[in-house]
Amino acid sequence: MQSLVLDIALPAERLVAVYQGRANRIMATSRDGRRVSLPVHHLRPYLTREGIHGSFRLEFSDTGELKALMRLA
Repeated sequence: MQSLVLDIALPAERLVAVYQGRANRIMATSRDGRRVSLPVHHLRPYLTREGIHGSFRLEFSDTGELKALMRLA
């Protein structure tokens, strides 16, 4: 299984578009430089009043299917 580590720092103000229905994905760059388009609903468990902040491990299959998303820090 392949994995990427993403460092995400999205303040709550940037997530307003999600709640208004104007956006449903975020773009992030992994530590190794790959760009990832991630459906924001996978990050909802990590949403706080300040937004979404932290390091996350994204595990996916060889076909690109998301298998797991875990917060590292």
